[in-house]
Amino acid sequence: MGRKILFVTTDQQRYDTLGCNGGILSRTPTIDALAARGYRYERAVPQSVVCMPSRSTLLTGQHPSTHGGWMNGVPLPADAPSVAVELQRAGYRTALIGKPHFEPFVDPFALFAENSFARVGTFGPHRGFEHFETATHGAMGPLHYAQWLAREHPEAVGMFYRVLDNDLEVNALGGGDTGAPQVHDNPIPREWYHTDWVADRTISWLESLADDDDWFCWLSFPDPHHPWDPPVSEMHRVNWRDVPLPVGYPKSAAEREALLDCKPRHWRAWYDGTVVSNYEAPLSWVPATMTADQVREVNARNAVEIELIDEALGRVLRAVEHRGWGDDVDVIFTTDHGELQGDFGLLFKGPYHVDGLMRLPLIWAPARNSAPTAASVTTPVGLLDVAPTFCTIAGIDPPSWMEGSPLPINDSDASTRGFGRVLTEWDSELFGVTVSLRTITRDGWVCSTYLPGTMHDGSEGELYNIVDDPLQRVNRWDDPACAAMKSD
Repeated sequence: MGRKILFVTTDQQRYDTLGCNGGILSRTPTIDALAARGYRYERAVPQSVVCMPSRSTLLTGQHPSTHGGWMNGVPLPADAPSVAVELQRAGYRTALIGKPHFEPFVDPFALFAENSFARVGTFGPHRGFEHFETATHGAMGPLHYAQWLAREHPEAVGMFYRVLDNDLEVNALGGGDTGAPQVHDNPIPREWYHTDWVADRTISWLESLADDDDWFCWLSFPDPHHPWDPPVSEMHRVNWRDVPLPVGYPKSAAEREALLDCKPRHWRAWYDGTVVSNYEAPLSWVPATMTADQVREVNARNAVEIELIDEALGRVLRAVEHRGWGDDVDVIFTTDHGELQGDFGLLFKGPYHVDGLMRLPLIWAPARNSAPTAASVTTPVGLLDVAPTFCTIAGIDPPSWMEGSPLPINDSDASTRGFGRVLTEWDSELFGVTVSLRTITRDGWVCSTYLPGTMHDGSEGELYNIVDDPLQRVNRWDDPACAAMKSD
């Protein structure tokens, strides 16, 4: 009997939202305890800052330009490799429960396998997962959670925020107390909300296994991704009026505009509402109209959603202990990308390679019977290193098609094995606008170069010293003193 693997992901979560990473809004004792007994990575970097490409990287251990799911809306090819296939070949029982998003959810012609299982009442197999039970951010669509809610609690289907408007564009409608975009008061009972449902279904699958089964379970929570509509019954946890503005939020319009004007021009264009470069940002919303109170309310609701995730994960871990597996389970916790949450006066995500989107929570709590020595790893690592880590835990060699390496267990290990440079890609073609950039994180710097496209001629870039300028406010791309670093 080998080590079991519980892989926990959230969607669109910042590094600084966990207590173990200095977060002050959410109480996250379950995740903090995992960090205290394992490895906490202080600079985990995604290979894409949007959902589909990044999740495909977690599955394949490859960069988006290799696995082929290069932007939201572009499916991961059906024949793409999968770490779940490798683990299944090694004798593991495999499941993905929650949000997959390797293929588009908006699928009016039923083209994608990911959306077909709930329609016909089956649960996979798919991409190496023998059990594939799906959810996303609300009650609409052809996924298992939506089907369950419509069948068991039809009165709750209309309680969620309506993600698409009448034109089938991302909804810009505001709500709550401040009118913030994608904020909504959701009267759904907590036990019917997708966070608890994902935990319930995970526990049910675990209970179906034999005591001596080796298993790999991807527990994938849809939150804290927008819309920000957690159950109203839980909103007492964080009063938005008491929430401090984030340090990355410039308090005056003049300061915001001056900072944005020092970056490539698509930054200011989005702020002014003239360009949208990501499918999931509302087309008709203008970031320049966002108020400080709206930032506070979004961050409060985000914090509530993270607390609910922490508590749901705690229930799953107690179920693991109840089965007698507690000493044999490796738990890896991360997310697919971050969220701007007011940084630079912006929300959501897009071609903006700064810490709000690029610095992610990543924790590996190895099985207790492996006697790990807890450590904080400061060397940059990538999400493409997660899949090879699963192979190592399972006692198999990572296949040659994986482009990452098993995660280091401390900085000495990282140095010995050549960690320290991480690449991130962005390519998008949306609403007639093409944006492409390539970013390297290394040696305390983040450097992005832009390829020719609709918004850029190929000469633009961003260069930040993340040690001296952790908020990435000073773009040193054109600084003569940094010419050698830029060319390197």
